[in-house]
Amino acid sequence: MLIIYLFFAVVLIVVLTTKLSIHPFLSLLITAILFGIVSGMPLELIITSINDGFGKTLGSIGLVILLGVMIGTFLENSGGAYRLANRLLKWLGEKNVHWAMALIGYVVSIPVFADSGFVILTPLNKALTKKAGMSMAVTAVALSMGLMATHVMVPPTPGPIATASILGADLGLVILWGFMVSFLSLIPCVWYAKKMGDKIWIEPDVSENSEKFAENVLLSPSFLKSVLPIIVPLLLIVVKSFNDYLQLIENERVNSVINFVGEPVIALLIGFGFALLLPKKLDKALLSDKGWVGKAILDAATIIMITGAGGVFGKVLQNAGLADFISENLSIAGIVIFLPFLLAAAIKTAQGSSTVAMITTASIIAPLTSELGIVSANDLALTTLVIGAGAAVISHVNDSFFWVVTQLSGMDVKQGYKLHSAASAILGGSAFLIVWLLMTVF
Repeated sequence: MLIIYLFFAVVLIVVLTTKLSIHPFLSLLITAILFGIVSGMPLELIITSINDGFGKTLGSIGLVILLGVMIGTFLENSGGAYRLANRLLKWLGEKNVHWAMALIGYVVSIPVFADSGFVILTPLNKALTKKAGMSMAVTAVALSMGLMATHVMVPPTPGPIATASILGADLGLVILWGFMVSFLSLIPCVWYAKKMGDKIWIEPDVSENSEKFAENVLLSPSFLKSVLPIIVPLLLIVVKSFNDYLQLIENERVNSVINFVGEPVIALLIGFGFALLLPKKLDKALLSDKGWVGKAILDAATIIMITGAGGVFGKVLQNAGLADFISENLSIAGIVIFLPFLLAAAIKTAQGSSTVAMITTASIIAPLTSELGIVSANDLALTTLVIGAGAAVISHVNDSFFWVVTQLSGMDVKQGYKLHSAASAILGGSAFLIVWLLMTVF
């Protein structure tokens, strides 16, 4: 019956968020309480689960999500994202525009939300596509998949950070594997974009786009200033992870420093310190509740609250005894990798948000990790990526990103399904296969 209750719980979350348009925070919280009551949990234990699940989850991840969003906001509003795109374009060249746009999106979406990244980069994309004599169908899909690849698999994007935290995965390992898996899974997407996009001609509308992009680049901070808020925290976290596992440094004081600056909260706080160098003038208004910091806090609040509600859902599932049932009945070969992927894909396809799909799936899987044999640091990191892979499948009309891509690139809905939606399925499917191979080998 617990499995049946879990099935209806997932359906209820989807219905509440899509059909009734209830906020995911309330949907997860309501469903968690109802699951606890229906499964026969003592009412006192339900209350304890709510408090423990919400408090412990946000205690470990709330600040990390907030700081990641703040870095992205400063990069977006200062023009740092434009500078990164311009430099990458110079390195890659303009001959292979679809590859250039895919890789530009891949880098920009690490700190910046995919929707915002597509809006920011569309002027550049249209101008280059026109110059290359290519269809927007090719470059728009390449750009959207580049953005989505890191959006669902590479921290400090909020979805992967929240998923890693809920599962207890090492963030450094998630970053290392995330870069490799997301990049490899992007390759067939770009191939598909070129193959299918060449058959569908969409004229690039370049009215003032190239001039606008050139102006934004001129006003943006230097490349070094733009890249430091991204690369420094990633390096600090990865170095800490390497040192934890390989014990390369014997000096206790040095180890203490590495462990301190490599903690995600401290690493991202240092990254935010570099982000403060991005504005031409660091006006105190930018740090106010109505400035960039205020905007970032509002943007992060939604994700933080959804993450906390996901923690409640996971704690209720754990205390209801679902883990014991899984251990006794479902610990069979292959389910370890398929269960989180299929669950994330089902939730993503049904309700549209990759972040909600990742947090919900992680909350369901977290209490079951031991029973499913997901115990090593490597397995936890790779399971985080499996969930991210599922959360890419499938972006369609209930996903805001679908409409951003189709409307700004001139696609109709049918073309959007054939190009963008199909490519998202390829991205998630490819990532799943790569992780499956990695889990088999390692």
